Amino acid sequence: MAPSRKSPTAAVAADGGVEENAMAILDTFGIKDSRDLHDDRTAFFEAVRSACLAGDSPSPPSWRMHNAVFQILQSSSSLEVTIASFHLLIELDKHYPRTYLTNSGPHQALVIVKESWSPFLPDNNVARGEIGGNTSRTDHLFDPLRFGSLIEDMVEAANDTSTNNRLKRIENMVLFQYLVSTLEADFVPRNIAYKESLDWVVIRESLLSVLVGSRKLVFKTFVKNCISLLNQHQREVEAKISFESASDSDSSLTFSLLEFEREALLSVKKLFIMVINLDLIRKEADKLSLTSRADGSRNPILEVILDELPYNTINLSPFLLTFTEWKWKLEIILQYFSRYYGKPAVRTRRSDDTQQDLTVENVLSLFSTAASAKAMAKKIFPEVAQLLLAHAYQACLSIQVDSSKADDATKMIGATLLEISCKFVSAFQNLRECNTDIEISQFEKEALFTAATLTRKLQNE
Repeated sequence: MAPSRKSPTAAVAADGGVEENAMAILDTFGIKDSRDLHDDRTAFFEAVRSACLAGDSPSPPSWRMHNAVFQILQSSSSLEVTIASFHLLIELDKHYPRTYLTNSGPHQALVIVKESWSPFLPDNNVARGEIGGNTSRTDHLFDPLRFGSLIEDMVEAANDTSTNNRLKRIENMVLFQYLVSTLEADFVPRNIAYKESLDWVVIRESLLSVLVGSRKLVFKTFVKNCISLLNQHQREVEAKISFESASDSDSSLTFSLLEFEREALLSVKKLFIMVINLDLIRKEADKLSLTSRADGSRNPILEVILDELPYNTINLSPFLLTFTEWKWKLEIILQYFSRYYGKPAVRTRRSDDTQQDLTVENVLSLFSTAASAKAMAKKIFPEVAQLLLAHAYQACLSIQVDSSKADDATKMIGATLLEISCKFVSAFQNLRECNTDIEISQFEKEALFTAATLTRKLQNE
């Protein structure tokens, strides 16, 4: 169903009588039985769905109704209710988007429904009119500090292998997935609008920019925790949690845990990519003099990632494996090697970046001889170099089947597949000359075998 454009100002709330009837279902006074509470919440979901999503003329949910669904997502003690509340929130957001684009002449206009409900608290002290100063209605909403705490809780829960916390782990992962979905739904249309208008304000005021730019969020800790989540979830998904060890009573919970591990993995990756995009936009806006000192500053996420990962090869491999899109994998690898390629020019915040972008060919040239490889081995662990080069080569192979990205690929690779394959094999040989005892992982062996095979094949064509 296409998103509703019924209320561009946001949506006057649903009919008061409908709201009162729906909210009355949640009146738990005198109810102590958990089964009754479960039934009431299920009935409430159906009332919201009937009023806001079904029929020929559904009404937008009121702030209170939307808020109540989100509260249930966080306070449910039932897997069924947790998943039902999550899906209902997703459906409501698709039908009544808070941020969207609409056709306006030759360009698309950005529409921001400021009065609509959001799981994130406003970035200022002005309360929403409908909240009416009642903080009890907002104490479960998220500010940057609470968002960071949620990720910390997820890291701690992932380290706890006991079966007692499985439901809580799922609830946190579902909650995180919904929050990332909200950030994405707000950021994507703003990103499109920015590309057309170069209006930096629409990006600066995005939920994502406000979140990661807040002093309440310790950005470096946030990134490190996200890396931990990526690695933990990657390892658990690869391990394919053993269902045989689960009893009949919790086998469904174990299966759900595995499924939501996968979804959490995708959500963390999605969050990383959005922040990388945000940083690229900020870099462009700085060059175009669209920003000011009032916009504040923080280290780009790739710098934090590259400061953290190379000294921990255990985390580096699963982290790179999660980024299956060649563009982002190459972006991370090339930025890492840029630290060792030549002498960087001194640039101010607004100066032109005239330095040629680093390519895969440039990186491989750092290992083109035994002497240059030995020099690089003094700056970077050879095991790290091998792993990064293997992932870079894998990305080059992926580009060959993605013709739609041919222009971007040419810029990032800088040479033909034959040239890259030859130089990749040579780089590994030169690294091995520096240290004959260096170990080569199965992933690296497969990349090396592929490169050698393609070199022979392409040379004979």
